[in-house]
Amino acid sequence: MSNTRLIFGFHAVISRLRQNPDSVKEIFLDANRRDQRARDLIKLTESENIRLISCDNARLDNMAGSRRHQGVTANIDATRHHVDIDDVLETLDEPARILVLDGIQDPHNLGACLRVADAFGVHAVIAPKDRAVGLTAAVHKVASGAADTVPFIPVTNLARTLRELKQHGIWVIGTDADADTAQDLNRLSLSGPVAWVLGAEGEGMRRLTRETCDQLTRIPMLGTVESLNVSVSAGICLFETQRQQLLAQSTAATHAV
Repeated sequence: MSNTRLIFGFHAVISRLRQNPDSVKEIFLDANRRDQRARDLIKLTESENIRLISCDNARLDNMAGSRRHQGVTANIDATRHHVDIDDVLETLDEPARILVLDGIQDPHNLGACLRVADAFGVHAVIAPKDRAVGLTAAVHKVASGAADTVPFIPVTNLARTLRELKQHGIWVIGTDADADTAQDLNRLSLSGPVAWVLGAEGEGMRRLTRETCDQLTRIPMLGTVESLNVSVSAGICLFETQRQQLLAQSTAATHAV
């Protein structure tokens, strides 16, 4: 069984080189790429003493299974140090921001969610192991390096994991378009530890996941569109959470002076 996997695209490869260079086995670069991004990659590869293989674009197409590799792929060590939610929570010195994705199957949606999670300082992304996409090469490409900066924790039993988050004092909030208007996002207090739960494309959260949430909320929609892409919804919820948490911290620091 192979202990390597493929990532592709400049953001994903360069982020891996900077975050965890020891895990990069070899890099394949389009021989015709002589632009600044390629030169920067070559320089970084040389500084880390990593094997760089020059090849044609057709070989990269075959390796990546598409033409969206931007002229670069890398083989990396697939044996990751196992991280669980306790590992993450034990290191926090601020209110938790967790993103839970219930059954996301589109790699582009997962990659976009990871980018959003990175942007708003999410401490971990949790998803079920079954009936959901994992960290594939396509996910790494879309995530633009965020798959290597945000802990991604696949779990066997999502409802049980949500109950564990509650035991850590984390408020579990699910997004549901049918939630009561009194529970709109702009009415929520989000200054404490929060785990946001978003459901799969088109289907939303599974019944048991929904029932395990402490609270359901919806994003107020003023136009004719009835729903938003899961990564857009995640961005809106996480932005408001980060805003309120930072405001609460700033207020507490002012009062402490």
